Amino acid sequence: MIEIAKEIQTAAYLFASILFILSLGGLASQESAKRGVIYGIVGMVIAIIATVLGQGVEGHVYIIGAIAVASLIGIMVARKVEMTSMPQLVAILHSFVGMAAVLVGFGSYLDPETQTMTGAAHMIHLVEVFIGIFIGAITFTGSIVAWGKLDGKIPSKPWAFKGLQMMNIILMIACTVLGVFFCKAHGTDGMLPLLIMTGIASYIGIVLVMAIGGGDMPVVVSMLNSYSGWAASAAGFMLGNDLLIVTGALVGSSGAILSMHMCHAMNRSFFAVIFANATASSSQGGEKKAIEGEVTSLVHEEVATLLKEARSVVIVPGYGMAVAKAQYPIYEMVQTLRKAGKNVRFAIHPVAGRLPGHMNVLLAEANVPYDIVLEMDEINEDMPSTDVVMVIGANDVVNPSAQDDPASSIYGMPVIEVWKAERVIIMKRSMSAGYSGEDNPLFYKQNSEMLYGDAKVSVEKLLGFLKA
Repeated sequence: MIEIAKEIQTAAYLFASILFILSLGGLASQESAKRGVIYGIVGMVIAIIATVLGQGVEGHVYIIGAIAVASLIGIMVARKVEMTSMPQLVAILHSFVGMAAVLVGFGSYLDPETQTMTGAAHMIHLVEVFIGIFIGAITFTGSIVAWGKLDGKIPSKPWAFKGLQMMNIILMIACTVLGVFFCKAHGTDGMLPLLIMTGIASYIGIVLVMAIGGGDMPVVVSMLNSYSGWAASAAGFMLGNDLLIVTGALVGSSGAILSMHMCHAMNRSFFAVIFANATASSSQGGEKKAIEGEVTSLVHEEVATLLKEARSVVIVPGYGMAVAKAQYPIYEMVQTLRKAGKNVRFAIHPVAGRLPGHMNVLLAEANVPYDIVLEMDEINEDMPSTDVVMVIGANDVVNPSAQDDPASSIYGMPVIEVWKAERVIIMKRSMSAGYSGEDNPLFYKQNSEMLYGDAKVSVEKLLGFLKA
């Protein structure tokens, strides 16, 4: 009977693993994303039921009670959080995974069964515990710092000082030495080096994220996603849970691949970012170029006239659009312009907003057709033939300094070349800098005008003039 139950659990784990793989596959495109999410939900439900009802599991009342309370809290938080705060939510959820890996590691080390293990099996288990806690501690503190930066509670400016990299190397060596002492200790005598390593790893997590500037924060979010996956996988090894190992490996590897793609899109070195190399997210040296020109602004009626006269219009959304919840009236304006025979498209930068795919999600939420939503590489070649570009709440992703100012912290990052269009309308509340803290010379160019105000209110006013 026990063997049958174990085989049923194994089959359930295998089915859940297949669903998780299908879930990742579904998330590869907007059209199949909803189906992918459903696969993931079903897979997780099967995984939880198979684990809770598994052989040797006791205290079902407490487990089910904990799941019910946690689920209720999760639903309440998810319903309350706005889309603009989604990056912060993702970051703080990563910290929970890291903390779980740390607690599982300590629990596994103190487990009486661990002390009865001998030989190579015991040594392998100790290494699993040590690495799991190390990754979990880095994920925990790094995610908290990322949450603080995304939420504006911690300055986005990169934390850099002479000897930062050398300090990180010394700390890593110290953790390795502590790992040797931990593995050689008898019984639970390795608790002291394990605790010291946990403290050092927690500090490393803080340093790694603090040293990364605001312009590279989307990469940090995907990187922490990868860390949380490896932490979960390490917890799976400690618990002897095959499904947790597979799931963690899927999250860890997909997060790492996403981080690499993000770094490529931003012309950043993947290893420079994950090891908090200052040159990955801070200025390249020298004095910044002086901004020349004068800022000019238009009123809503003038902008509406420009849109009526234009044949080709490109809209570049950014974080400001998310804050104002302007995606719905924007799409209504797009429909109005397209009915008038205008060629209207959206230009999406890979790191627009503060989360990978942030703008794509917002536009999909407003039912914007996928065929008019183009990536940066697809739209840049059309900019010289575009009559009007509307930049709605975006800043760093349209900053010319990324191409012509080596002293800028975003230098080398590919941007949407909106200044090559005939006219550029920049919708912002004020002249404030972007999340990277860099001023934008685009505001001062001769073919650029500002349209001040809340994005949603401004678009609704433009709609009124266009329909009139």
